Amino acid sequence: MKMIVGLGNPGPRYAGNRHNIGFQCIDLFAARNSINLPRMQMKARVGDGWIQQRTIPLPAIDAAPAQRQKVILVKPLTYMNLSGQAVGSLVRYYSIDLDDIIVVHDDLDLDAGILRLRRNGGSGGQNGIKSLIQHLGSPDFHRARVGIGRPHGRMDAAAYVLQDFSSAEEDIFGPLRQTIVDALAYWLFSGIDAAMNRYNG
Repeated sequence: MKMIVGLGNPGPRYAGNRHNIGFQCIDLFAARNSINLPRMQMKARVGDGWIQQRTIPLPAIDAAPAQRQKVILVKPLTYMNLSGQAVGSLVRYYSIDLDDIIVVHDDLDLDAGILRLRRNGGSGGQNGIKSLIQHLGSPDFHRARVGIGRPHGRMDAAAYVLQDFSSAEEDIFGPLRQTIVDALAYWLFSGIDAAMNRYNG
């Protein structure tokens, strides 16, 4: 089983925030693949299901035509800065290898609308990732970094990430969320290196 984690803050107040791009992508991935997240487990909203390779809208994936993959979707409900509490507990409960985890999160250091898949690395100042590294005991899990850019002027970064995407930004991030979900599905069957080659261009 592989695990896809989306980072964000729980509750309707935060649903449309830039900081919640991870939650937004998990919801879209779940809807596209008819997976519900009905369970409250280890301080997270959790659901699982089987993904059929043929449902991936991409050509020439090097695998058997009927291949399928079990996946667990996770939205930590601890608030962003404590995300590792939930994810660490779930990873240990399900005995998932770190190489079978990918985390979707916002990134201030990437220009808005840029997707960068990454094999591992430091937190880059992202507190949710920092918490995951602490509770997993390692930085060796995969990431889907979603660029949201930095605020203009003197706006505080913490206030900026807790703003909703503007209507103009939605023209970029609406299609980008679809691309991220494609990339996650591609990762499931082809691995991080192939996904990086395809989506980091």
